[in-house]
Amino acid sequence: MSAILSVRQITEQVRQAVEGRFPYVWVRGEVTNLSRPSSGHVYFSLKEGDDLLNCVWFRGQQRDEAFDPLTGEVWEDGPRPSLARSMENGQTVVCAGRLTVYGARGQYQMIVDLGQAEGLGLWHQEFEALKRRLAAEGLFDTARKRPIPQNPHRVVVITAPRGAAVRDFIRISSTRGLGAEIRILPVPVQGEEAPPRIVEALERAGREAWAEVVVLIRGGGSVQDLWAFNDERVARAVYRCPIPVLAGIGHEIDHSITDFTADFSAATPSHTAQLLWQERHVFVQHVDGLETALQQAFSRRTGMLALRLEHASRALALLSPQERLRRQSERLHEAVRRMDAAAGAALVRRSGLVEGLVLRLTGAGEARLQRAERTAERAGEKLTPLRRTLGLAEEQRLARMELRLQALDPFEPLRRGYAMACDEHGAILRSVSQTAPGRGLAVLMADGRILGTVTGVEPASRNDTQNDASQD
Repeated sequence: MSAILSVRQITEQVRQAVEGRFPYVWVRGEVTNLSRPSSGHVYFSLKEGDDLLNCVWFRGQQRDEAFDPLTGEVWEDGPRPSLARSMENGQTVVCAGRLTVYGARGQYQMIVDLGQAEGLGLWHQEFEALKRRLAAEGLFDTARKRPIPQNPHRVVVITAPRGAAVRDFIRISSTRGLGAEIRILPVPVQGEEAPPRIVEALERAGREAWAEVVVLIRGGGSVQDLWAFNDERVARAVYRCPIPVLAGIGHEIDHSITDFTADFSAATPSHTAQLLWQERHVFVQHVDGLETALQQAFSRRTGMLALRLEHASRALALLSPQERLRRQSERLHEAVRRMDAAAGAALVRRSGLVEGLVLRLTGAGEARLQRAERTAERAGEKLTPLRRTLGLAEEQRLARMELRLQALDPFEPLRRGYAMACDEHGAILRSVSQTAPGRGLAVLMADGRILGTVTGVEPASRNDTQNDASQD
């Protein structure tokens, strides 16, 4: 029975076999899956057809080159920067290093010591050629691109139905905005079948014209995984779509022909949902702001109306007939008080004069007293008519003031058989121009009022006015 090896033992034996067989090799291939993390190391793959060789170029080995590693020729213009700084996806390079086995992933890889650029790979050349041709035709012009609607209610998503991209999109959209209807058109997102299916989905979305925006998303991957979105057919379908197209292809560092053609390109599939819908707390804050502004506006409006009402009440109080009657009554009472005071003062003066005469008569003797008595009697006889005259005059003055007060009473004509017309608000109508057919009408009379509606208005002719004036 053969010995049973542990995983670590078999991995170590494979490593020894690989490193012993390939201690130092030169490998040519097309760069793909390039990554530069913060550690400074460079990770990438060398591609040829469907075959991939994973590579790592550690930071300590990324030295500037003083000579051409392929020919050994020394560059006279001085050292050149290491290829690790300028290498890019799609570029064909020649790398030198050793093969080993990375046990943590159970795969073999190349530890790169140096590298030399050999030109752009075929895929990269095709990409650049198509990009230049479509740009010349105007497919990438920003002037023709349409704005992406904010907070749309109907969205069509074209993507793989079971991919992580669509799950992230639905998860994020469910926590943002105010609710929307999302239709998913399932398509393959890589391989030869993907471009025609994507084109068909874009044309269907355009024909139905149901959505406000079309979202085309696909998660990250290698250059070959994303190549369906560099297909000319997909780019032209995006360009022809009558509905705005929002693309979210791969990660932020990935750029496809579809990204350039779409109306807007998001950094990631999740970013598309963030662009379409705002966070809900933004709407809550907006509603709170509107509520505060409404309350402030309402307070200002009610305060202004209260002030206007107070001014109108004061003006109405000063102009109302009741207030005028009150002021006339006060003036009448004041006049009566002054008249009584004047009459009393006159009587006091007359009484003082009589008393003085009596004193003088008493000191002059009986005869003089008799003459004084007679004089006092005559004075009393003269004073009595004067008092009657003064009292009559005051009574006549008071009667005239009462007549004037009655003349100012707006309800006095009603008791003589006249009527007074008012509008529905109680304002007195002094002209036919103050009302119109259809408006309310109140006719005030001495024993009540008559309510009705104006059916017509007939202004008085000039002859009628002259006749009325002549009759007056």
